Amino acid sequence: MRSEAKTVIIGGGIIGLSIAYNLAKLGESDVVVLEKSYLGNGSTFRCGTGIRQQFGDEANIRMMKRSVELWKGMKDELGCDVEFKQSGYLFLLYDEEELRSFKANVKLQNRFGVPSRIISPDEAKMIVPPLNTEGVIAAAWNHTDGKANPFRAVFAYANAAKRLGVEIYEYTEARDIKVEDGRIKAVLTNRGEIRTGRVINAANAWAPIINRMAGVPVRIPIEPYKHQGIKTEPIKPGQIEPMVISFKHGGVYLTQEANQGGVIGGYELKYGPTYDISPTYEFLRGVSYRFTQLIPALKYVNVIRIWGGYYAETPDGNAAIGRIEELDEFYIAAGFSGHGFMLAPAVGEALAELIVDGKTEKPLWFYDPYRFERGELREQAIQMG
Repeated sequence: MRSEAKTVIIGGGIIGLSIAYNLAKLGESDVVVLEKSYLGNGSTFRCGTGIRQQFGDEANIRMMKRSVELWKGMKDELGCDVEFKQSGYLFLLYDEEELRSFKANVKLQNRFGVPSRIISPDEAKMIVPPLNTEGVIAAAWNHTDGKANPFRAVFAYANAAKRLGVEIYEYTEARDIKVEDGRIKAVLTNRGEIRTGRVINAANAWAPIINRMAGVPVRIPIEPYKHQGIKTEPIKPGQIEPMVISFKHGGVYLTQEANQGGVIGGYELKYGPTYDISPTYEFLRGVSYRFTQLIPALKYVNVIRIWGGYYAETPDGNAAIGRIEELDEFYIAAGFSGHGFMLAPAVGEALAELIVDGKTEKPLWFYDPYRFERGELREQAIQMG
């Protein structure tokens, strides 16, 4: 293992790897990525695969619009098909209050070039033929939202970063960070010491641990909550193309995988704070009931896999991204609250620009890590699962 690097990124999920790739793309190739387990093991490989621009605030809409542009070009950019498919997101709406809220969201999304719209229950049924539309008064629909394969995406970023000179060390745990007079000096790992002057905390659920190692003086409240997902046996292709969401049914979401045909998804049951991700029968029972409320025919389909994973949650459901001013060259990109996979391309690009150029046109101010101490929480991000 190398004993020195200009930049050490702690966390080998899609956020850390996107940052590494984008730094190298901008000429900062003296980068090491540390992952205490295998790449993608934290939240990335346990996500629901969805990628959406349907948020309720300007910053997330703009970031996700850019992310979708990057997802669309990822095959050419990274040299790997990540199975990105613009199959859409369909939010089912059941009452007038919900409809008013989503109409306001659609208006804002349209303002920034996201082509979402409100559609009728009959139109929703045409998009998802087996859908149960009983009680549905409308739906919010955006055909340019979609999904991708998290396994392919992680290794696409990792391999592209390696081609640009980045070194990635799996099963290498950061155990301490040496700081002298406010300057980063080294990262201590289970395999030895790496001298460095710059650390990027991309550890998501474990970000508070890394912050404590470095003595970060600002309060950045990130806590790991267990969420779970399931996958069914394959069904006939094209039955549930978009991501279908219902907040009436406990924030349930489901979609059919792009290539394998199984249905994956979850609902808002969560446990924690905890680092335990053991699957539970309570979730399996609850999600099975909710799936069949939306798609009755799924009662005849077998579940073949259930898993647990982390939402690294902040009080307002938005990430903490930026530089910690009290330390020289310490950055954080964590606390994505279930949105890290979809945001990763734009976040990696924006943080790399901030580090290399000292500025970015992307709205990273919204994710300011200091907002919690100031009591300036953002509008709660739209979250399902």
